[in-house]
Amino acid sequence: MLKKKFKKIAINAALRAGSYIKKNIGKVTDVSYKSDINVVTNVDKRSEEIIINILRGHFPSHGFIAEEKNNDNSDTVSSAYKWVIDPLDGTTNFLHGYPVFCVSIALEYRNNIMIGVVYDPMRDELFYAERRKGAFLNKKRIRVSRINKLKESLLSTGFAYNVNFAKNNNIDNFVNFIKTSQAVRRGGSAALDLCYVACGRLEGFWELFLHPWDTAAGRLIAEEAGGRVSKFDGSGYSIYDKEILVSNSKIHSQMIQILNS
Repeated sequence: MLKKKFKKIAINAALRAGSYIKKNIGKVTDVSYKSDINVVTNVDKRSEEIIINILRGHFPSHGFIAEEKNNDNSDTVSSAYKWVIDPLDGTTNFLHGYPVFCVSIALEYRNNIMIGVVYDPMRDELFYAERRKGAFLNKKRIRVSRINKLKESLLSTGFAYNVNFAKNNNIDNFVNFIKTSQAVRRGGSAALDLCYVACGRLEGFWELFLHPWDTAAGRLIAEEAGGRVSKFDGSGYSIYDKEILVSNSKIHSQMIQILNS
């Protein structure tokens, strides 16, 4: 019963924040840069405030790990329950009016993700999952695709903000997968990429240098839909790791082979 309450409140927070984001397309009043190309807007910050205010109102003892929040607070360290929040995944897309962005909210309990919610306000698509209860899109159960050949698979990836100077910048992997898959996309929202694997729109996704808020909710949704999540070598993945490989399970070993070739 408690998990149902967690999910209900998380969905409410995601819908409220998503509605605010959609209403503010083209109305950004403040833009700042965390690095040369890593942008944050007033809309990111306000969306995060909306989410945290709702969650804290219901669960005042819980901790928070959020993209725009100072995450060194004692409540984040001490609480067994931690909300992992990306208030606007795909900020660069949003800023340019490119309609691929979302809100991502997950609940971590003792290092396990229990609830995952991802809301795309432009398509009004609500993805959510509860551990061991399956994954859903707008109340309909979703499953990963059945394609079992990499050459017939549609993949997605992304490039970190350190792409200009990182030794491992993912460009070689991108080139290798272009040659070995049906096609590769670069949507700009890791949370949506994970959900697209979950509902069968993509067969696989990989990326480097992501943060917990980028993958926490989508990881659970993908797994509950029958997908597999690991590091590039196939070993277990934590949302605190810096590389992630997600697939429909059927092409996972083929993707591992390419990533380690």
